Amino acid sequence: MGPGFTHIACCIEGSPAQEAVIAAGIRLLAETGGTMSLVHAITQPITMMATPAPDMTDMFDAAKTWMGDAVNDAQHAITAAGISATVDGVLLEGHPGISITDWAKRSHVDLIIAASHRGHFDRALLGSFATYVAYHAPCDVHLVRPGTAPPA
Repeated sequence: MGPGFTHIACCIEGSPAQEAVIAAGIRLLAETGGTMSLVHAITQPITMMATPAPDMTDMFDAAKTWMGDAVNDAQHAITAAGISATVDGVLLEGHPGISITDWAKRSHVDLIIAASHRGHFDRALLGSFATYVAYHAPCDVHLVRPGTAPPA
């Protein structure tokens, strides 16, 4: 018997790693059902002081369409697996780590699932989303290494 997670947040970003993240969420919901929230944070591009801030409308519209497709695909996978669970999509704005951990606290998430897949150079240059979430999340965190997780 599993730990009884009833609200799982799967952090997705459009990379092949998101398949492993969603598959892990489906496996963990198999025993208890509940809710899977697919979560993505949109960050504003960095602008210079002399240039106007970019219009984010098109970016948000594209993200809404992409998220809708991801939610539908995940819901079909859950239904095909015979699991009684629902999937919703959450788009946030801001720094991904901060936005997602703050949202998880407000939304009473039991578990955050994220991919850990950046190389050493990227982590040194950009920081690690997975590390931030692991240290700041208000709940348990499950890190998935893409390519090693079995399919749902």
